[in-house]
Amino acid sequence: MIETKLLRKGGIALALAAVAATPLALPAPALAEVTPPPGCTGKAKTGVWLNIVAENVRSSNGLIAMTVYTDDRSKFLAKGGSIWVGRVKAQQGTTRGCVFLPKTGVYAIALYHDENANRKFDRGLLPEEGYGFTNNPSTLAGLPSFGSVRLNVSKTNLTTRITMKYP
Repeated sequence: MIETKLLRKGGIALALAAVAATPLALPAPALAEVTPPPGCTGKAKTGVWLNIVAENVRSSNGLIAMTVYTDDRSKFLAKGGSIWVGRVKAQQGTTRGCVFLPKTGVYAIALYHDENANRKFDRGLLPEEGYGFTNNPSTLAGLPSFGSVRLNVSKTNLTTRITMKYP
């Protein structure tokens, strides 16, 4: 009988201890809604955007142009082939930009450093301004292949880093 009373008292103590150790069930805080950075450019405000970081920018003169191409080899670097060209003020070293995309999917991004801000890529036989592509392919033998610059944007708010090359 004494053992039963101790067990009951011990059981109550254990139950009380378990209740005290159990956290209260409070609603979980809502995840912070992701918003695009200020100045994000593009035609469609779909909620899908890509952050673009241009590295090795030679100077703060002019603009960094961010040209977006869809997953279509025939349109890559073709006149009128891009779906959007966004521009941001160049910052020596690293320049950050952002472009809205129509939807998730595969894209190619070409950058150029429009140092004189004339809104065109100046070139003669060779480029006269800095440039770069997604995935940083080699350009020693000429323009990169379309396959080497394809980028799968599977969700919003991804970042691609592109190293600028200068003549």
